[in-house]
Amino acid sequence: MKSAAPLPVESVTPAKVLRRFRVVFNAVRTHFRQMEKQVGLGGAQVWALSVIKANPGIGMGEVASNMEVHQSTASNLIKTLLRKELITLEKAPDDRRNVRLKILPAGSRLLKKVPGPFEGVLPDALSSLSGDTLLRLDEDLGKLIDVLNADEAAEETPLAQI
Repeated sequence: MKSAAPLPVESVTPAKVLRRFRVVFNAVRTHFRQMEKQVGLGGAQVWALSVIKANPGIGMGEVASNMEVHQSTASNLIKTLLRKELITLEKAPDDRRNVRLKILPAGSRLLKKVPGPFEGVLPDALSSLSGDTLLRLDEDLGKLIDVLNADEAAEETPLAQI
């Protein structure tokens, strides 16, 4: 992946930065559209399915934690996967309030058709960046969020659902 050379500070304008955001959002959207077209599931559902496959017997809260989403969001994703008969849900024998999720053969077959990465291209790309770069991005995006006076509860919404 080519990386654009840093621009001199005086040549950086809000319009140029906005164009860069568009490039990032377009890459994310294109990946999720391709995924949905190929397998008929949204990106967040595919990610949840991959988490369940990687962790047989995982609980609902652990799916939410792995995906860094609210438990109600994970629950909605799980309901779709259950309805499509891609996973099973069993009550834990020691505590009936807890569940154990397992992938079914149909779910495994579906994941084999998915163009990776399962969690999406942005988390995958971010994980390849250095700690220093991630720190700068986090600080700078924090400033942007403050200026926008944005609702930070949105941080628990998967990108595939935005």
